[in-house]
This record gives sequence, structure tokens and C-alpha cells, in this order.
Amino acid sequence: MSLLKKIKDKKVNFEFNKEYIKVLVSKIISNDAQFITNSFKEIHPADAADIIEHLSEDNREKLIKLNNFQIDPQVFIELNESVQSEIIKYLSSDAIVSILKNLESDDAIKILENVDEQNKNTILSSLPPKDRFVLLESLSYPEDSAARIMQREFTAIPNNWSVGQTIDYLRENRDLPEEFLEIFIVDNEFKPVGTVSSSKVLRTQREKKMESIMSKSQLLIPVDMDKEEVGNLFENYNLNSACVIDKNNKLVGMITSDDVLTVLKEEAEEDVLRLAGVGNEEITDGIFKKTKRRFNWLLLNLFTAVIASIVIGFFQEDIEKVVALAVLMPIVASMGGNAGMQTLAVTIRTIATNELTKNNFNENILKEFSIGVLNGIIFAAISAIVVQIWFNDPILSLIISISMVLNMIVAGLFGILVPVSLKKMKIDPAIASSVFVTTITDVIGFLSFLGIGAYFFL
Repeated sequence: MSLLKKIKDKKVNFEFNKEYIKVLVSKIISNDAQFITNSFKEIHPADAADIIEHLSEDNREKLIKLNNFQIDPQVFIELNESVQSEIIKYLSSDAIVSILKNLESDDAIKILENVDEQNKNTILSSLPPKDRFVLLESLSYPEDSAARIMQREFTAIPNNWSVGQTIDYLRENRDLPEEFLEIFIVDNEFKPVGTVSSSKVLRTQREKKMESIMSKSQLLIPVDMDKEEVGNLFENYNLNSACVIDKNNKLVGMITSDDVLTVLKEEAEEDVLRLAGVGNEEITDGIFKKTKRRFNWLLLNLFTAVIASIVIGFFQEDIEKVVALAVLMPIVASMGGNAGMQTLAVTIRTIATNELTKNNFNENILKEFSIGVLNGIIFAAISAIVVQIWFNDPILSLIISISMVLNMIVAGLFGILVPVSLKKMKIDPAIASSVFVTTITDVIGFLSFLGIGAYFFL
């Protein structure tokens, strides 16, 4: 079986393609652009993009600058943003214009977002007036708005047309999207009044009016709606597509489920990375870039750790007198920290999906309090038994039991209160919540355990 046949028949992954990547590098060195172009045509654009991403930065530069090699627009759009930004530096303005012309408007916008202002203006000036106007208008909206993820290519039909007129129009018009599931029905002011699935059009008699077979219930998405909220709407109502309207309620674009899937994936990844304090880090980022991104977060953690250490310092004499306190202290703090992070993760998810509202907020607070009490009692009993076996000291067992219950309750409460408070202060809870929750549980854990210990032993 030939190498190209293997690539085509088997799902691409890095381990499998080590052999292919070695061949590709040798072809880059020998300037065999024909082989590379043909091989990329044989595989899915996403797989070709995956291979390019696994090349070294030096080999990627050589590939893009190779004579007679032009990167396919569909491959380019599948690359992650950091690699796109890197490759854009090697492409001429004409090459970028050529890529943009062969992409739908939403994909073109994603590429332009990674181009610096000077080159962006040069590229836009080289585009046809119609395309330039469309892209400039989209760029005028906020980065996280619906306008940035919508595509201007959609299918809209007047409500007084018949099914026969619609079918003839769909067959003859070459400016329509290559694929679409729904047809938007508009009035004489180009305001959306309903939708019809393309399959329903094909199954309906030609003389029927589109207005008579359309579904009037539809979700209208304003151009300035946050894209995360758009994602929630698609998820809640199981939408395949939705129309986007401007401030005059006129149809200006369409958002499809594949665009929303990308948004939801990006938002989920972003929240996970922010919880860990690494921001929008890519695997292709360099050592210094990654170090710089992580530095501020680690510095903040160092500061909060110092606060916890200061609390411990208040009980230094007590710890010296009862060494067992120092041995057991990390148990209470770590259990509280883990419990707090569990509640925090669930809370951030409910905030992101708009499941946490004013109506159920008090109920959720009570629920987390109850969970904290229940977990506290369970782990207090387990800890007490372990401490009793270990130190044979009933007082020490009682101290760790009380501290465990208190810290578990605090962990549950602040795991929900901290992100909600940050959200009200217009601060992204995914960025700052974890460090505050961890600090609070550490401080409360040390205070309760050492404070109660000092009361009983001294």
C-alpha cells in the first residue's frame, strides 16, 4: 500500500504520520511542490492542517515559501490560530487575498482577525468592493459578537413566491451557499418572517406558496449578541441554523451549527485553561511566550500562599508544642481546597450555560451548604478514625473532625459565592475564581484547625 493510500485510508494522527512527515520534510528540502500539493489533495483538509501543525516552524516557513506551492484555503482555515498567524507572515498580500476570495465570509473574518492593521488594510483594498464592504462591516462589531461568526452567504426567498419559483431560483443562482439546510422567508422589507427546510421544499407541489409551508416560529439573533449566548441558544433549541438581524430587524446573515460548535469548543477550552491560569495557550507557543503567560498567575498564587503562611505563623508556638498539629494541618487545607474547586467548576459551568439564575440562586446556596455539611460529617468521621489509630488521641481526633466540617462548608459556600460575585463585578469568574477559593479554604482550614487546637491543648 502506498504512503498516500495509507494517509487517505487511515485517520490522521501524529504517531501514524511520523513516516509521512519525514517524507514531507525531504520533499520540502528537494523543492518537490508537486508531490506535496498532490498528497494534500488526497486527504481531508483538517488532516492536511494537522500535518502542517506538526512540522517544525522552520519547515513550515520553507513549505509556504516553496515555489509553485499554494496552500489550499480549506486547509488554511483548519489550522489553529497561532499557526495561521505564523504562516500569514510568510504569505504575500495577493496570496492572502486569493485565500479570502475562496472562503465564506465567516471564515474570511477569522483569518483577517489574525492580520496586523497595516497588512489588513492592504488586503482589504485589494478585494472586490462588495467583499470589502461585507468584511469591513463585520469587523466593525465586537470580537465576541454574533456578527463575527455569521456568514453573509444565505438563502432568502420572498414570502409571496411559490415553491416552483423557489426551486428554479435555487438551481440557477450561483451566489448561494454550497450547502444549506434551511431557507429563510422574508417580507418586502427583507425582514425574516419564517423558515422552510430545503427537504420540505423538494417534497411540496410547485404551485404552493412558500408562506403556506413556512414555520413562523424562529429565533432571531441580533448582530451584537455575545457569541457564547448564541451557542447557548443553539444548544437549548437544537438549532441547525438561525438568521442574524441588524438593528432594523433586517436579515443580514446566518449562523450554522458548525460555527456554534467551534464557539462552544473554544469557550470550554478557554474556561478550562483560565481555571488553570494559563490563558489561551497553544501547543505551538514558544518557551518564553508560555512562561510569560503563566508568570502572573504563579505570582498571584505565591502572594496568596504567603497569606496562608502568615496565618500559620500566628500559631507557631502552638505548633511547636503540639507537633501533631503540623503533621495533620495539610489534610484539612487540601480537602477544603479540593471540595471548593469541585463546587467552583460546577458553578462556572452553570454560569456559562445560564443555568444559574436569580430564581434558583438561594436554592443552590442551600444545596452547596448541605453538601458541605454532609461531606464534612463523612470525612470528619473518616479522619477522626485515622487520627485516632495514628496518634491515639481523642482530643486530636475531635479537633480534626470539627475543622473538617467547618472547612467543607466554607469550601461549598465560597465555591459558588466567589464566581457569582466576580460575575457581578464584570470580572470573568473563570480567570480569578480558583485562586480566591483556594486561598479562602486554606486560610479557613488553618484558622479552624490551629485555632481549635490551641483552645484544647493550651
